[in-house]
Amino acid sequence: MPRNQLENSCCRFLLFLLFFSIIGGVLEAWHKASVTRYYDFKVQTASITKLCKTSTILTVNGMYPGPTIYAWEDDTVVVKVSNLTPYNISIHLHGVRRRLTCWFDGPAYITQCPIQAGQNFKYRFTLLNQRGTLFWHAYISWLRATVHGPLIIYPKQGVGYPFQPPVEEHVIILGEYWLRDVQGLERHVKESGGGPPGSDAYTLNGLPGPLHNCSRDDVYTINVSKGKNYLLRIINAALNMEHFFMVANHTMTVVETDGEYTKPFKTTFLMLTPGQTYNVLLKADLSIGKYMAMAPYMPAKNVPFLMKTSCGILRYASPTVKVDKLAQNCDAPDSDRCQGPDGGIFAASVNNVTFRRPMVSLLNAYYNNLQGYYSTDFPDKPEKMYDFVNGAPNNISVDTQSAIGTQVSILEHGWAVQVIFQDTGTVGTEKHPIHLHGFSFYLLGTGLGNYNSTTALLNLNEVHALPSGSAHNMGTVNGFSSEEWERQNAEFATSTS
Repeated sequence: MPRNQLENSCCRFLLFLLFFSIIGGVLEAWHKASVTRYYDFKVQTASITKLCKTSTILTVNGMYPGPTIYAWEDDTVVVKVSNLTPYNISIHLHGVRRRLTCWFDGPAYITQCPIQAGQNFKYRFTLLNQRGTLFWHAYISWLRATVHGPLIIYPKQGVGYPFQPPVEEHVIILGEYWLRDVQGLERHVKESGGGPPGSDAYTLNGLPGPLHNCSRDDVYTINVSKGKNYLLRIINAALNMEHFFMVANHTMTVVETDGEYTKPFKTTFLMLTPGQTYNVLLKADLSIGKYMAMAPYMPAKNVPFLMKTSCGILRYASPTVKVDKLAQNCDAPDSDRCQGPDGGIFAASVNNVTFRRPMVSLLNAYYNNLQGYYSTDFPDKPEKMYDFVNGAPNNISVDTQSAIGTQVSILEHGWAVQVIFQDTGTVGTEKHPIHLHGFSFYLLGTGLGNYNSTTALLNLNEVHALPSGSAHNMGTVNGFSSEEWERQNAEFATSTS
């Protein structure tokens, strides 16, 4: 055999071995999942009394927030969801990477049809090479306002944290609470064309705290001992609001964000977008109890929201904490049609396209070649270009009216994809958290103003790029950011909050 043919044959043989070694390694890692853990979720209505009023809300197993899913890295988890309500339901495991399990991602009409009343569905997934703080939530309508809970993934057995082990861990879920029925609220928003009304309270683990009506004893409390270190797993499960979080006169050390370890850094406060999580170390280095506090952040103008702080208590071993007197809640605005700016209707859009929900899940339509449910012509760039930051109001000269459709982009397995997210001032200055289902990505750069490919400073060397988790805050208001991720599965979904 000629030498060049022999070399080519050897190269092909080595590539063949390398391919099967990689595939074999993945399958072996999958096969060696530590254990399979089973959870039984019953979605049901429950009566709950808060803010001087008893309401009926949707819960999982009668709990608000819902039960915690505990697992270890490489475990397989099976969650059986039984729908005992009159509503359609689906559950999303927020931040779980999807390797061959995209059918169990949860977005209704995207990867599955919703679980109908009286039906059940089993979600099965493997937490391959994942650890940290994530969470799960309902993924249809506004039901996730009360249907949500933590997903805690510990490192493999025998593998410790890459930081000083805490003496205790505490999960803190930041949420919003409405006295009104959230399904009715959603219908009102759609019919009125205006923005969503503000909630009646912000909550820490479902508790409003002493600054709200009838809530003097409805306070989340962590008991600590001076000199000890504690790990706080903080989750923003709020429906609409970004939130600040702090512990008075204490410094927190951030060690993880969105299920990814990060280089530790110290801060006195956090700002979490909906769906974002942080793990922080807190040293109890004082002698008296202090408040834990969450406060809303809304950069958009003319958007109603509850301007009130909610508090919990960090209680040291002996002293007690005096709480403030109760405050009054605000009433909701009257219901009129077309409550958006200039008598218009609020609508979300990406590249001038507002999403129309299909009648079947998009993943099912794609794999079964069902015609007529979506088109593959989602634009790669905005079809209407203008000054997104300074000249965006919708008028005759600058038309920001969006098209309505079910349009998708098909990405091939193995592609490296770079996306430029451009914030706009169409209605007002507002941040837009971005969540890529089943993926982590690299943040390559951010900037102010309109994106310009010739002047934007991007770090295209991913070795030194900043890794980010599955939820990402766009960064600066009226600016842009660039992300890159590798296409590893046959499905993904992007959601904004």
